[in-house]
Amino acid sequence: MTTPTYILGGWQSDFAKAWSRNGQDISDMVREATLSALHDACIEPAAVQSIHVGNAFAELQRGQAHLGSMVAQMVPGLWGVPAMRHEGACASASLAVLTAMAEIEAGRYDCVLVLGAEELKNLPGDQSSINQNAAAWQGHEDIDCRFMWPAAFGLMAQEYERRYGLNRAHLNRIAEINYRNAKRNPNAQTRKWNFEPGAFTDDDELNPVIEPGTRRQDCGQITDGAAALVLAGPRFAAAHATRLGLRMEQLPRILGWGHHNAPLRLKDKLAQSADQPYVFPHVRQTITDAFSRAGLADVHQLDGIETHDCFTTTEYMAIDHFGLTPPGQSWQAVESGLIDFGGRLPVNPSGGLIGGGHPVGATGARMLLDAARQVTGRAGEYQVDGARTFATLNIGGSCATVCSFVVGVRA
Repeated sequence: MTTPTYILGGWQSDFAKAWSRNGQDISDMVREATLSALHDACIEPAAVQSIHVGNAFAELQRGQAHLGSMVAQMVPGLWGVPAMRHEGACASASLAVLTAMAEIEAGRYDCVLVLGAEELKNLPGDQSSINQNAAAWQGHEDIDCRFMWPAAFGLMAQEYERRYGLNRAHLNRIAEINYRNAKRNPNAQTRKWNFEPGAFTDDDELNPVIEPGTRRQDCGQITDGAAALVLAGPRFAAAHATRLGLRMEQLPRILGWGHHNAPLRLKDKLAQSADQPYVFPHVRQTITDAFSRAGLADVHQLDGIETHDCFTTTEYMAIDHFGLTPPGQSWQAVESGLIDFGGRLPVNPSGGLIGGGHPVGATGARMLLDAARQVTGRAGEYQVDGARTFATLNIGGSCATVCSFVVGVRA
């Protein structure tokens, strides 16, 4: 990467908040995320030159499209600023970040606002679940189920079982770690949740089967939420640092990125990789692209990871695809404590999607914000000691859209 992108600040909403119950909607999320991120970055609206919004389901959930212009509607100081909306299912906000970075690298703009917002609690859970099926290939997935995504990622668990063997105790442990991590996070959806003994076992009452291969505690928490970031090129970042009395090396920057797509249909992806070591080779390539651009030899040069655990199976997949273990051996990192909050390479210290919450179109921005906070010592109670380099992995659909970033501070 020849032109670095700096993260000047950002903001995340409380993912436990159901906005419609407070008489608010996605427009209020957009206003609060925008103003709060600008405040955190010490940036006035007049400094923003471009805006990118990530969102997946606003048309289905609220009947609201055209979210690029929603920003200026809610923050008049941004009238006239170019803006656009990006949709890539759960990776929508990461696509917004990638586009903002491209504008900065091209020299088109020097200070760009990125925000992700999703409202999912304004409709009954069953209706929201149906709306989220739009991220699959409607009518073509050939999965007999009531709930598409628990069924799809249950198939992923079955694929690991077929190729390598899979002990469900390791999936239960991933869930337990992420819920425990979330208790340290003041914005986590589940920070006040409590579980009975046995909830992280295959007890059919305390942890019932939702679809084959997926139990209740395996599932990430769909929620309302927004997250926003202020990104800048080196010239703007240098002036910004001088104004605030900071050194450039104190500013977090995106060191590397990766982005690949695959077809929508899950079974096509599984069939394509049937004889390969990685279940999703394009996910592995996305991660190694990010490492390469960041100048990292491997995963062990990281201090932590924020990964997409929409289900425990996706975190299990991420562990070996990041290279923490050989393919199919993710259980080793779970059993050894490597991924625990106090382990050598913590995974999802924020609580991830399972503990922290998953407002679909905001998740990619939230991950990047958490990574930036970690490497600058601003993560509060879930700060990883001495963190200087963090990675993210954000997926849309059944790993159809995949994005990864490496964030760090460097002299």
